[in-house]
Amino acid sequence: MELKLSSPQDCIGDFTYNFFWQHRGAKLNPTDAIPSQLGTSYSYEAVVEALKNGEDVHIKGDVGKRLGSSLGVDLVFFGGNGKELPGVGSIIVDGNAGSHLGLSMLSSAIYVKGAVKEPLGNAVQVKSDLEGYNKFVSITWLLHHPEEREMESILEPNEFKEGVLILTDGILRNTLAARCMKEAKVHVKGDVGISVGILMRNGCVLVEGNAGMNAGALLNGGKVVILGDAAEFLGVELIKGVVFVKGKCKGYVGAKMTGGRIICRRTKPIPPVKETKLEKDDLALLAECGISGMLTLNYGGYEITAKCKSKNAKAL
Repeated sequence: MELKLSSPQDCIGDFTYNFFWQHRGAKLNPTDAIPSQLGTSYSYEAVVEALKNGEDVHIKGDVGKRLGSSLGVDLVFFGGNGKELPGVGSIIVDGNAGSHLGLSMLSSAIYVKGAVKEPLGNAVQVKSDLEGYNKFVSITWLLHHPEEREMESILEPNEFKEGVLILTDGILRNTLAARCMKEAKVHVKGDVGISVGILMRNGCVLVEGNAGMNAGALLNGGKVVILGDAAEFLGVELIKGVVFVKGKCKGYVGAKMTGGRIICRRTKPIPPVKETKLEKDDLALLAECGISGMLTLNYGGYEITAKCKSKNAKAL
């Protein structure tokens, strides 16, 4: 499939259609034609379906934000299983790309001839097999497929070291390690954007810097460790797993949380989340991060207590 654009357009190849389940077409109708096409009238849906069927989509011209969002995800809302789709086609751009490229991206590749604005999504640059193009693949895909790491050689200064993905390029990324389902580790030497660890079911993300809003959102297993500060809505809709913040947290900690555990400086969480006594594993994690003795008194463990879970179950 080939498209020529006279001006940049957002959400091309966006498998979520910009979170269609939230706006129900008010923001973007999947069957609408993508504006500014020259000589074609492909819809947003047609592009996504072509990619799902293994067809490459070649775009001539600049593109806007959210290119390839959730690329390669078999989304539950559309009848899928939430896992990786095999054999998805690539997106190739003969121009520049806007921010949020590859949000929650899970498979395939995005090639861009020009520049890409930050923040990125869940993507990292690898050695390109198309001359003149920068190639980006899903971070989660690399974590899921260690056998492919040599073929998809990650570019310096980022590296895999003893099985750990170490990101040192200073690029701000949103939805980092989204949907990770394997026992894998990511170490970020810097800050992350929004929704780090979203929908993870396994693995560990260690962030040496600060995290944006929604850190650990919808976490369903694994661990997110933030050594800096965290913005609002830490652990929003947390299901299972552990989120730890060494620095300060802003408001709305644990909003809509149904399970799992948050460890952070003592705060007022969103009910029915309550502070509980630090457990042995909590203290061990604090010690690993340089917090021991009297300093542990500054921290609390936050979760839905068994009593609250019982009340919620009865209400449902």
